[in-house]
Amino acid sequence: MSKGQGNAGGSRALGFRETVRRDFRANRLVYLIAVPVLAYYVLFHYLPMYGAIIAFKDFSPGQGILGSPWVGLANFKSFFQSFYFLRVTRNTLLISVYSLIFGFPAPIILALLFNEVRRESFKKVAQTLSYLPHFISTIVVCGMIVDFTARDGVITQLVVLLTRGASTNLLTRPELFRPIYIASEVWQQTGWGAIIYLAALAGINAELYEAAVIDGAGRWRQTWHITLPGILPIVVIMLILRIGGMMEVGYDKIILLYSPPTYETGDVISTFVYRKGLLNSDYSFSTAVGLFNSVLSFILLITANQLSRRVNETSLW
Repeated sequence: MSKGQGNAGGSRALGFRETVRRDFRANRLVYLIAVPVLAYYVLFHYLPMYGAIIAFKDFSPGQGILGSPWVGLANFKSFFQSFYFLRVTRNTLLISVYSLIFGFPAPIILALLFNEVRRESFKKVAQTLSYLPHFISTIVVCGMIVDFTARDGVITQLVVLLTRGASTNLLTRPELFRPIYIASEVWQQTGWGAIIYLAALAGINAELYEAAVIDGAGRWRQTWHITLPGILPIVVIMLILRIGGMMEVGYDKIILLYSPPTYETGDVISTFVYRKGLLNSDYSFSTAVGLFNSVLSFILLITANQLSRRVNETSLW
């Protein structure tokens, strides 16, 4: 390297450090606010990744992580060859796909409906009511579902009235577990999920609608040619994130709702990890299953991002 090139490289390094130093001085309060967030992710998301190595060990709490013997891929092979592999993977994928089909469009549709409301007082009340289910505790929601789907519950009696069938506990019927779970998720998250689309709708230039009205376009054509293209980038980003989290079906609600009769259709990877890891104390096996789930989620996220970039040039990175 010549002397001139070395001086240029050093100048760029000094320039970068000086830029960072000036930016920190000018925005030190912003950086201070970011510290708790960074600390949260470091403490609860990055440091615990060290424990993932017990998936390749026969972990014993007495011997510790480093002292436990290595077993290689034995835990993964045990999971892939077990009866539970196909069941929990199938249930996780089916619940995730059904949630994507029914749950992802719901906030978009609700936001479009709110966008068409002209009476502000009614719009504000309706929006507030749609947000409320999101703030109800999962324990309370599951308690409501258990009561409503019991033998003498409101939903059960309504089903009996419509189908003229026998009165039974709906949550004990394997074929109804997924619809009940997905319907409760849609009810609880639709209003809250619509907020980001309402914000995107607010950013669309109003002059576009005025021009469309002059050209004779009705509300449907305005929605199709202006509103939907205007929020399409946000929709794509949210879809990519949703696909990336498809395998991360929340275990908390499922654990509170399912029972041995519904394991066939309700047992997912996260609940299986919970039972094996905490209830059966099989830490290495459950960690291997959880690591497999995380790798699969990562692959889905990368694939969705690449497909989105090729199709419409919108992506996370």
